[in-house]
Amino acid sequence: MIHNAGNERRSIVHLDLDSFFVSVERLINNRLNGKPVIVGSLSGRGVVASCSYEARKYGVHSAMPMKMARQLCADAVIVRGDMDLYSKYSNVVTDIIASEAPAYEKASVDEHYIDITGMDRFFGCLKWTKELRGKIIRETGLPVSLGLSVNKTVSKIATGEAKPNGEKEVGYAMVRDFLNPLSISKIPMLGEKTFHLLRSMGVATIGTLSLIPVGMMEKLLGKNGIMLWKKANGIDHTPVIPYQEQKSIGTERTFDTDTTDLRLLNNVLAGMVERIAYDMRREEKLASCVTVKIRYSNFDTHTLQQRIPYTSFDHKLLEVTRSLFYRLYKRRMLIRLIGVKFSHLVHGTPQLSLFEDTPEMVRLYHEIDRIRLRYGKESLFRAAGL
Repeated sequence: MIHNAGNERRSIVHLDLDSFFVSVERLINNRLNGKPVIVGSLSGRGVVASCSYEARKYGVHSAMPMKMARQLCADAVIVRGDMDLYSKYSNVVTDIIASEAPAYEKASVDEHYIDITGMDRFFGCLKWTKELRGKIIRETGLPVSLGLSVNKTVSKIATGEAKPNGEKEVGYAMVRDFLNPLSISKIPMLGEKTFHLLRSMGVATIGTLSLIPVGMMEKLLGKNGIMLWKKANGIDHTPVIPYQEQKSIGTERTFDTDTTDLRLLNNVLAGMVERIAYDMRREEKLASCVTVKIRYSNFDTHTLQQRIPYTSFDHKLLEVTRSLFYRLYKRRMLIRLIGVKFSHLVHGTPQLSLFEDTPEMVRLYHEIDRIRLRYGKESLFRAAGL
């Protein structure tokens, strides 16, 4: 049995903005304070994007159908989400962290990891982390919880135990004692099917899971079984990946013959956007900035960009891409190259865009992506993108 073997003496911080969408809504409308609040579609046909702790007491949770959430909590205040506003606050928090942290990773719109290994020699890791959290709260008014431990997994679990609006440090020697009594549901990325499978085997706590031979876990769940066994034993070598390394994804197309054919240009743009957006969804990435590039036949090159709410939906990204293209293309000269880039990437799923999209739209994307995953990414495209 491995306890803390393999854990370097790292110091990793996990910061999580509590009920982020709800917290932002409460900043701009303090009448929502203390009330059960659900952020999502007003029509009742969508799903819950976020909910307050008061609503969670009724059994409401993220990704639950809105109709069911309303039945569980009839008194809830329903707020239609504003991803543009949430993106703005997310970026403000990231800017604060960037100004203070030696190395940070933006894992999603509402969570960050920071590697402060070695800082205890000069300042004190917990002291520095507390001061950063205090600065975020002072400058944004948003509640934030933090976990400080030896790796990403333990820090993230610690943050969960610190909520709401709290702090928890789990030192190197305390990792096993901290993890063992907790439910296996606390392990990050442990899916619902795996949870039920393990519970059917009588595995309820992380401590029990850590005692299962790693070979048995591999036979049961493959590579995922090894990963879960390591997490249950407090082992995670995953580095904090600096935000800048994941900043963009894009593509360019140079034409064999320079062109002014707007139909062709539109179709090429549509195909580029669709391919990149599919790659983003497959990697669970969201973008908040679109850049379009044009190079004319005389090699003059122009770019234009626009910040947008976080998304990875083709139709949203294509709308902005086309708008930028037509703002750029005013000279009516022959075009040699066009390019599209989506940047300011964070981890996340398209459900964040559900404030404007119906569940049918989301299911359509899921089905299209499923077909591409099975038959290849070139197997299905919009007619305009061919």
